[in-house]
Amino acid sequence: MDAFGALSDATRRQVLDLLSRRERTAGELGGAFPSLSQPGMSRHLRVLREAGLVRVRNEDRHRVYSLRSEGLAPVDAWISKYRGFWETELDSLESFLEARRRPPPSHEGPQGRP
Repeated sequence: MDAFGALSDATRRQVLDLLSRRERTAGELGGAFPSLSQPGMSRHLRVLREAGLVRVRNEDRHRVYSLRSEGLAPVDAWISKYRGFWETELDSLESFLEARRRPPPSHEGPQGRP
């Protein structure tokens, strides 16, 4: 499975969110999803590993998972094609909001009279 397929699952995205803060053991990751069985979590971790999104190392009796930021490169490359579009849209929104913040033009003369 590629990165896009791996990211299609909400649980796997949540695992990546947890790993973006710090590396975690398989047990810690499993504990973050109490309704998910251990075999279910193992399957999610395997998919993330095979997609190149996480790495695992053995430390004592624990399997420690960490994020592989380079695994997100294909996703970033795909999203980068749309960044120009969003920048243009956000610039348009900013112009619109600035225009709404300006007070309407006054038709009063110098003495405050029309």
